[in-house]
Amino acid sequence: MRAKISYVITAAVLVFYFALVGSRGVMLIETGTPITVVFGVAVLVLPVIGLWFLWKNTQFVRRANQLAAELDAEGGLPVDELRRTPSGRVDRDSADEVFARRKAETEDAPDDWRSWFRLAVAYHDARDTPRARKAMQRAIALHDGKRVEAA
Repeated sequence: MRAKISYVITAAVLVFYFALVGSRGVMLIETGTPITVVFGVAVLVLPVIGLWFLWKNTQFVRRANQLAAELDAEGGLPVDELRRTPSGRVDRDSADEVFARRKAETEDAPDDWRSWFRLAVAYHDARDTPRARKAMQRAIALHDGKRVEAA
C-alpha cells in the first residue's frame, strides 16, 4: 500500500510539473517572435513525452499487479525463499540459485505467462531491473494472447 501511495504522489507531482512547463511553453508561443515560438513548441514537447511515459508506466504496473493477483488466486505466486544478510539485503548466491530454477522453468514452458512472471520476480531479486521489466512485459503479452517473438 505504501508503494501505491508513493506512486500516486509522484505521479501527481509530475502532472503538476508538466502543467507548469506546458503553461510556460504556451507563454513563449504567445510572445509571437519566431525564436520564442520555436522554444515554446520545444518546451511543449517535454510534457507530452513525460505524460506518455507516465501513462505507459502506469499501465505496465496496473497489468503486472493484475497478473500478480491472478497468480495469487491460483496459489502460484513465488514464495520468498531467499536468504538475507543481517542487514536484510538478499544474499547474492541465494538469488542466483532461485534465478537458475526460474530460468529452467521458463525454458521448459516458454509460452506460459506464469513462468515468465516468476522469472521477472527472480530478475528483480537479482537486481536486474531491465531484464525483470522485459520478462514481465512478455508475461503480460502471453497472458493477453499476443504473439511474442523469441528473444
